[in-house]
Amino acid sequence: MPNIHSSISFGLVNIPVIMNPLIRNNDTSFNQLHKKCLNRIQYIKYCDYCKTPVKEKDIIKGYEYENDKYITFPKEELDKLKPENEKEIEIVSFINQKEIDPAYFEKSYILATEKKSKAYSLFCEALKKVGKVALAKTVIGSKFYYCILRFTNKGIVMTTLFFNEEVNFPNEKIDTDVNQKELNLAIKLIDELSDKFEPSKYLDEYQNNIKVAIDDKLNGKPIKRAKKSQRKQVNDLLEALEKSLKKK
Repeated sequence: MPNIHSSISFGLVNIPVIMNPLIRNNDTSFNQLHKKCLNRIQYIKYCDYCKTPVKEKDIIKGYEYENDKYITFPKEELDKLKPENEKEIEIVSFINQKEIDPAYFEKSYILATEKKSKAYSLFCEALKKVGKVALAKTVIGSKFYYCILRFTNKGIVMTTLFFNEEVNFPNEKIDTDVNQKELNLAIKLIDELSDKFEPSKYLDEYQNNIKVAIDDKLNGKPIKRAKKSQRKQVNDLLEALEKSLKKK
């Protein structure tokens, strides 16, 4: 859903923005084919009771409150339940991003402006200075979200958040009673493997293999099996840590 027009509501300040997904899918696109004739598979919405295909305009949503018993909601009724300012990104408060576990992050969007905006520039600079993120609420499509707005040198990035009931953390905390010698070796191994995060270095090996395989098939070549590194299993934890350090 590119080019969604919205606005940031910041107190009495209104900042028009255009919302675009920050992430694009890198997967190679395949079609599903019938193995026998190689024709594409069609997906038809079908009513088993009426024994007929169903058009989109004839479909409504239903909530099953008992087995095979439904209350129905046409689109018009569901639209009445949306928040009043559904087209706005309404800021609720400002918080420290470190307080949010990354497990709550869902999907990110870049918020840009069609033309130069003093209010947008001011909001960016203010977020940069205070070092906090804005907690906001909005509606995207038919779904209500809480989200955070954070400053980047490419513009404001909005990340939608999962609700607490959607994040399935275990109730019990893990036991961290460990052997000191093993801990020291683990920390040393972490230090040895520490590096800077450079996204351009990390390639999608599986998708690259698929692209090579497509070229090979088009040129009549057989598909080669991807190379896999051989790992020797070491069951003793202390020995595994020591050997890992020596290997490094």
